[in-house]
Amino acid sequence: MVSLGCELMKLVETLPKCDLIEVKLEKYILEISLNRTDVYNALNPELIQQLIDIFSWAAKNSAATANSLISDSGEMLPRVIILKGNGKHFCAGADINWMKNSGEATFEENEKDATRLDELFYGIWSNPCFTIGLVKGVALGGGAGLIACLDHVIAIDGSKISMSEIKLGILPAVIGPYVHKKLGSAQFRRLAMLGTRINSDEALRIGFINEIAKDENELDLFSKRIISEILTSAPSTVEQAKLLCKSFDDWNGNMKELRDYTIKTTSVMRGGKEGQEGLGAFIERRKPNWHTNEE
Repeated sequence: MVSLGCELMKLVETLPKCDLIEVKLEKYILEISLNRTDVYNALNPELIQQLIDIFSWAAKNSAATANSLISDSGEMLPRVIILKGNGKHFCAGADINWMKNSGEATFEENEKDATRLDELFYGIWSNPCFTIGLVKGVALGGGAGLIACLDHVIAIDGSKISMSEIKLGILPAVIGPYVHKKLGSAQFRRLAMLGTRINSDEALRIGFINEIAKDENELDLFSKRIISEILTSAPSTVEQAKLLCKSFDDWNGNMKELRDYTIKTTSVMRGGKEGQEGLGAFIERRKPNWHTNEE
């Protein structure tokens, strides 16, 4: 990561250096493209680390984190992340040569690899930006894990998704918490045992993806529509919506305690910066200051 030093640098100049992904930052949108096309964007330690670095950068530099639409240097801060794969496929899962070498690695070395992989998935799942996945070809194993961590997924008709780990004698354990949250217990258990590839129609039916596009042009159009919609939402409140969902997922208290929590949360948000701006804009019949719908 480049240090800002004493002078403000352009936001794009602070991006991590990556050679296995392509990164494009334009206005509020950060586009990340997996770029190991010779191996169908299979995940190896270097690619995983570069993805960790760029999603970490986005979390630290997002409009939600800054509670501002503009950086100190006057640039638009990221509010949306697009994740896609260059070439024929989105992501073919873990690099098979890397996985094969794990048989010769120590438990500690394998644990380190698994920890790095979970850091990637959690960094995507908890990112304060709204995340969109554009899927074509296959999303296998870790590729399915990437999809599970995203907020909205659009796949081209005919795409295939699989938790294929069972076919290699291993389990979808690291991706498991995220796929389980996405699909629920019954579907996760079924697909984890089968390891079969499901098509885009079934993926839509069970909630693995949110939309099906007929081709890449429609994929782009659908993506632009979702971006246009999310840019009308308050950016810090988008992050708070994720945290609210996490609170519900992790809740261990009783119903009365949960009701009290939601009452306090609503009260805090109403009196907050974005709450006051949004309510004021509604009363004054104007668009709030975060409304940047550019259709």
